[in-house]
Amino acid sequence: MIKIITRNELQSKIRSGDDFILIDTLPPDSYSKGHLPGAISIPSDNIIEEAPHKIPNLNTTIVVYCGNAPCKRSDKAAKRLIDLGYKTVFDYHEGKADWIAAGLPLDSLEPPHTAQP
Repeated sequence: MIKIITRNELQSKIRSGDDFILIDTLPPDSYSKGHLPGAISIPSDNIIEEAPHKIPNLNTTIVVYCGNAPCKRSDKAAKRLIDLGYKTVFDYHEGKADWIAAGLPLDSLEPPHTAQP
């Protein structure tokens, strides 16, 4: 069974410096434009191939998220991680939209856009 984590619980984990991996399961271009602070990118379709290399310890606590509650990517990724043998997997089911709606910052790999004169 997939455990659900709320925004407040995730914020607490981040603030307290808990040892966990946060995975953005959206496509790479979405990750580049903005992702939750500290998240790594593993698209849901690539979880089975990439997770064992990026997260070799099956006892690692993992939190996955996608765009919003209707998005199925994080749920699919969480199920695949559990099938791979990861013991502690959480789904931030409300996703990036909930994070943004709460006014919380995203990290980005793209340079900020500046107005041209």
